[in-house]
Amino acid sequence: MSDANNELAASGKLRVGVVAAPSVSAFFVTQDAAGEPHGVTVDLGMALAQQLGVPAEFMVAPNSGLVTDALAAGEIDVSFMPVDDERIKRIAFGPAYFVVESTYLATAASGITTLAGVDRPGVRVVGIANTTTIRSAARTLQRTTVAAATSIDEAMTMMRSGSADAFALSHDSLPPLAAGLPGSRILDGGFQRTVIAIAVPKNRPRALATVTAFMENAKAAGLVRRALDAAGISDSSVAPPTTR
Repeated sequence: MSDANNELAASGKLRVGVVAAPSVSAFFVTQDAAGEPHGVTVDLGMALAQQLGVPAEFMVAPNSGLVTDALAAGEIDVSFMPVDDERIKRIAFGPAYFVVESTYLATAASGITTLAGVDRPGVRVVGIANTTTIRSAARTLQRTTVAAATSIDEAMTMMRSGSADAFALSHDSLPPLAAGLPGSRILDGGFQRTVIAIAVPKNRPRALATVTAFMENAKAAGLVRRALDAAGISDSSVAPPTTR
């Protein structure tokens, strides 16, 4: 095993962190009846492990905060997640593969039709704990606050039960959730725009160089495009090459 491989997959396998949800997106994966994950980040993790010549092992978590914690602690070797200032303090990011915008899913009962309509006293907003999206929502909301759910399933339970009026999440993740919540509306525009990038623990320069080269090649060679298409995300673009 090369020095770079040894730093990235020191255990002899590549431990990849992914986040599960009820439906797949550029970031979220789904799990089959056996608990095996499927989705864009799984395809990318498998391709990286194949390049390294080691097996892939997946840690599946209900939110990206738990994956960030695991990566920062060195309990996993690599992950893919939205970039924000809090995460940059804790983990090292390589190139982005997807640009994501976050907005709100509003219930029919709320009567909310615009982003401005969310930021009113008494509106109950929910987001996923310890994520880029909930941090951004909290910064942009001036007249109400955001409650934290541990997973998309928990947040949608709150929406269906009437204990939340709006759910903050990435726009590409919302259509299948809206389809399961009659009368709900995905609000136009967005309150956050960021990128989803490959990430490794801090202070592992060879590992970071390896995943950087992998991701740039994965974009150029069409691997990311094929992974998005396979997940049914054919109408969204791959992030452009990183400029130096």
